Amino acid sequence: MMKKILIIDHYSQLPGEPGNNRFIYLAELLCQSGYCVEIVTTRFSHKQKKVREIDQSIFEGLPYQFTLLDEPGYPRNVCLSRFYSHFKFGEELEKYLNTTDRPDMIYAAVPSLDVGRVAGKFCEKHQIPFFLDIQDLWPEAFKLVFHVPVLSDIIFAPMKWTADSFYQKASKIIAVSDTYKDRGLVRGGIDHQGLCVYLGTDLARFDEYAKTANPEKPNGEIWVAYVGTLGHSYNIEIIIDALGKLEQSITSHVVFKVFGDGPLMDRFQEYAQKVQVRVDFLGRMDYPELVSQLCQADIAVNPISKGAAQSIINKHADYAAAGLPVVSTQESPEYQDLLQKYECGINCSPDDALQVAQALERLICDADLRTRMGNNSRKMAEECFDRRRTYVKIVDEIKKVVGDT
Repeated sequence: MMKKILIIDHYSQLPGEPGNNRFIYLAELLCQSGYCVEIVTTRFSHKQKKVREIDQSIFEGLPYQFTLLDEPGYPRNVCLSRFYSHFKFGEELEKYLNTTDRPDMIYAAVPSLDVGRVAGKFCEKHQIPFFLDIQDLWPEAFKLVFHVPVLSDIIFAPMKWTADSFYQKASKIIAVSDTYKDRGLVRGGIDHQGLCVYLGTDLARFDEYAKTANPEKPNGEIWVAYVGTLGHSYNIEIIIDALGKLEQSITSHVVFKVFGDGPLMDRFQEYAQKVQVRVDFLGRMDYPELVSQLCQADIAVNPISKGAAQSIINKHADYAAAGLPVVSTQESPEYQDLLQKYECGINCSPDDALQVAQALERLICDADLRTRMGNNSRKMAEECFDRRRTYVKIVDEIKKVVGDT
């Protein structure tokens, strides 16, 4: 009888939705290894902030099963109703786990914290292997939005306690960075070693997407690209300020290409008009189209806000796969060290627009430097971010615990 692995991914994309989801890729690998795989997620779309209208035909032909649970939803990423919505999803998840056939293993993505809390409790009660995949650090990520010394620590203490409690229950801590992995290895936990596997991308698929119809790029234009959410953790304004400072000093025609959307899009659009810098806000798009456009860019920017909790994230893999030099304001030592080790980018202060402008100017004015750093960036992708190589480590860990099919 096939062994069943239940993957709980609160923010999973569905077939046909834009994205490059880690857990769908993992589900495909596990199915290829002979496991029966079910993905449990929500009917509510975090990206669109609405309950999905589901056409069941989108699930036809998939090698794994999708189960969608209800939750009321929320209007913004940071609001009290989001915590209530997550709590209600946790209630639905608990009901489902207690009524469905018991799996041989649960592999849960966190956040949300309610997923970790409910799944950890269920696995502990029924002696089921519990793998925890840390995608982001809560409550640390919220402290960027609401940061009042001492008071923030008091307010978020219950969330920290909840996270610590299910970290301790995990048979295996897997994380998208060493920084997150080390946070998950709390004192008294079952796992003392953990495993870091970057989000990454499938380079073979990426390269196929890059060959598709590329956008028309006028001769002489330099494209500076940003991929990701337009929210509080990402300081798009510092890039706009930096490009504004270069208007008089460079002759190249520079266009800032922004791929993505988010709660601060209107603010960033207004700021670009105010500074009078050309920024093309292209919105969210299907991953193949994103790749084809990104590969036409010349420079990538990673403008992480001061104090943000992010470590190694999706855009890092995409920038590297596209072979782009990176100008980064991220404080995370882990990503800073990667850029230095591979000599594929320039680290800047998160609040110094002049330093960012100088880094961009170096790359805009020196084609040889762009090429050299771009080649090094692609080398980093091949060694660190190729899912075909790195995700096998996760499958191997699962096989050690669950056994072969």
